[in-house]
Amino acid sequence: MQIVNLGEKNSIFNQFISEIRDEKIQRDPLRFRRNIERIGEIFAYEISKCLRYKEREVKTPLGVSKMKLPASFPVLATILRAGLPLHQGMLNYFDSSGNAFISAHRRYVNAKEFVIEFEYLSSPSLDEKVIILSDPMLASGASFEIGYKALLKKGKPAHVHLVAIIASTAGVEYLKKQLPDETCTLWLGAIDPKLTDKAYIVPGLGDAGDLAYGEKIDD
Repeated sequence: MQIVNLGEKNSIFNQFISEIRDEKIQRDPLRFRRNIERIGEIFAYEISKCLRYKEREVKTPLGVSKMKLPASFPVLATILRAGLPLHQGMLNYFDSSGNAFISAHRRYVNAKEFVIEFEYLSSPSLDEKVIILSDPMLASGASFEIGYKALLKKGKPAHVHLVAIIASTAGVEYLKKQLPDETCTLWLGAIDPKLTDKAYIVPGLGDAGDLAYGEKIDD
């Protein structure tokens, strides 16, 4: 599996990541969501360089311009609810893309143990499509694995790009073992060293879904 860490290079990208990590800036949910959306736009731009392109003619008022444009657009998939702002950022750029939505949640067995349960998938056919599966946090890797396997029920994709803003070292290693090398690329914004007993990334940023949309009651 190829791993691309955009945060390793100096760019404005890291400014947006620093703001979603900052506990003071996090108090503004609108700004938090917008920063994640902007991060999604940057991921989309970088992934667009990996797509196939085809020369097409564009008619202008004064003539014809030959341009290389995407041969097709990827299908954008995300895991509800935390993935919505990141998904929207990529949709701002891939505005002709199909969309897939995966519902999954943590079910706690006890105070420390939990399992990720898949509930629902809404998706177009994915046969021979390029897929971008996004979720802001890659903690244990279980959500991405479940999301990936759920998408395979809708067809065999040509390639899957996995996108996470912040990942744990353990989560990255887990996906490297569980997902195929030849048809997956992992795109990251930062890799953090620690994971708590409840699978929260340290230093991370906290619960992305709660910060974007408010606290929830866990069953």
